[in-house]
Amino acid sequence: MEIEWKELGIEDEGIIQHYYDMEPVRNCEFTYANNFLWAPFYDIHYAVVEDMLVFLSEEDGLSVSCPLGKGDLKKTVDILTEFFNEKGMPFQMHLVSPAQFEKLEKLYPGRFQVVYDRDSADYVYETERLISLAGKKLHGKRNHINRFKENYPDWSYEEISDENVEECIAMAEIWRQQNGCMEKGEKHNEFCVTLNALQCRERLGLRGGLIRAGGRVVAFSLGEPCGEDMFVVHIEKAFADVQGAYPMINQQFAEHEASGYKYINREEDTGEEGLRKAKLSYDPVFLMEKGLVTEG
Repeated sequence: MEIEWKELGIEDEGIIQHYYDMEPVRNCEFTYANNFLWAPFYDIHYAVVEDMLVFLSEEDGLSVSCPLGKGDLKKTVDILTEFFNEKGMPFQMHLVSPAQFEKLEKLYPGRFQVVYDRDSADYVYETERLISLAGKKLHGKRNHINRFKENYPDWSYEEISDENVEECIAMAEIWRQQNGCMEKGEKHNEFCVTLNALQCRERLGLRGGLIRAGGRVVAFSLGEPCGEDMFVVHIEKAFADVQGAYPMINQQFAEHEASGYKYINREEDTGEEGLRKAKLSYDPVFLMEKGLVTEG
């Protein structure tokens, strides 16, 4: 069977979302908005194989995602295996969850092996705790927020709208200069994704919020639901020199946009030491593992 791989376009939302609704995956990567925003940077294509959704990436060699849907998983994996054989490439399946690997192991006992990457594990938190910041472990976050409110008594939270989105874009430009995102690379790509997310937020179904203090935007965040009980925060930007701006947008965005969900997924740390320390400081309830599957 010849697989018809397609570039991901804005018009493909219905097809992609159909399979996510059928079999939700709570990894931060598996939402249509995230797929669309990052596809140009990771050379991502998709196909429907035996009524199952599969993504193809050529970022690090050739690899596919674990098929999603109610089709025949074994038949789909067999077709994908043949695709790799025809290409003369080793079989690889990326971003595979433990639950997905368990399914593969039942179908193909001992055939595949998985290696989980700590740097790509998603940090998942209880929404109520990110809102209340209750307990000793989050005492420091409450102090930062109280200091912020003392320093900026005029502060406010606003939903991102057509009336204020240009202010967020202007703030992002300043953030870019302060954080060395001018040269091409991962940080530059992240900045491009941020701008596209702001500009296409309504079309992509993203929710956005900002913090205003001293008359200017000092932080903003964008995210979306991911399954029935989880909300994923894709983007969070704040001025580091505004004390408490990061804890403030974190807490307010959770309260205003994600309070109806049990969990909040704040994505991975990519192995960056400072980011890992910051994410751990919010006391995640669990880490969502993702691994690379190869033939053993």
